[in-house]
Amino acid sequence: MSYQLEFRHIKYFLAVADVLHFRKAAETLFISQPGLSRQIKEMEAHLDVKLFERHNRQVKLTPTGMYLKEELSKNLKNLDTILYHAKLLENGKDGKLNFGYVGSAMQKIIPNLLLKFTKDHPNVLFSLKEMDNSKQIEGLLAQDIDIGFVRLDRIPRGLESHPILKEPFCLVLPKNHAIDASNFKNLSQFKEAHFILFDPEYSASYYEKVMTIFDESGFSPLVSHNTIHAGSIYKLVENNFGISIVPKSLINENNSNLKFIELHKIKQRTTLYAIWNKENRNPILDKFIPLL
Repeated sequence: MSYQLEFRHIKYFLAVADVLHFRKAAETLFISQPGLSRQIKEMEAHLDVKLFERHNRQVKLTPTGMYLKEELSKNLKNLDTILYHAKLLENGKDGKLNFGYVGSAMQKIIPNLLLKFTKDHPNVLFSLKEMDNSKQIEGLLAQDIDIGFVRLDRIPRGLESHPILKEPFCLVLPKNHAIDASNFKNLSQFKEAHFILFDPEYSASYYEKVMTIFDESGFSPLVSHNTIHAGSIYKLVENNFGISIVPKSLINENNSNLKFIELHKIKQRTTLYAIWNKENRNPILDKFIPLL
């Protein structure tokens, strides 16, 4: 008997492929297990392929099934984007752009880009989410976000990057600290100090770059706290739990309880990159990228 392959077959196949369990997949789809099995068999018959291996209650994808799962998941993501943008157009919007970013990008970079972009594209919606580097990479590959702002020197194949800002580092000290710009000589003056740094899980490459600053200053830092937010670093420094090193773009001129010393004599610099997925079909992304 010949069956016409329909969207529901793909939906059912992906549900089973994700959990590798027919009963659990059927529950999420709100259909019976026999009904789900029948739909999968129809799909296999129509394509003349075998999608799953079934042995003693174990379900595994065949090589054909693995290929279809990867390709269909990717292309259905594009279809979801197309349909979503069609709905936005119907509602009078040009589209939506989803951002991921590390905290320093929100100080000036992203707000300035959005101000410029909205002059010519006032009907675009924006979603902004602070994320660590690895979460942004995952989001970009899955196309859950459209563009990211990271501090990474290497990115996976399939992603494009553009350097946005290369900048020096700064020391962050409490206002009452004895050392300031007038008597600062080098970082070795802080051998006995406790340091509050960005967590290495937030950005391993950034953390390693900061560690090379200490290496070339001739000492290993006493790291008392790790955190993922600049605000937490500043609050700890304010309350004399330690000092810190941050990118220059994170200088907070409005915080009178802190002082900053630019480390302009050291060679290390940190670069903020914009990154995006080459396969992303969001039409708003194509309009945004030239602004970078």
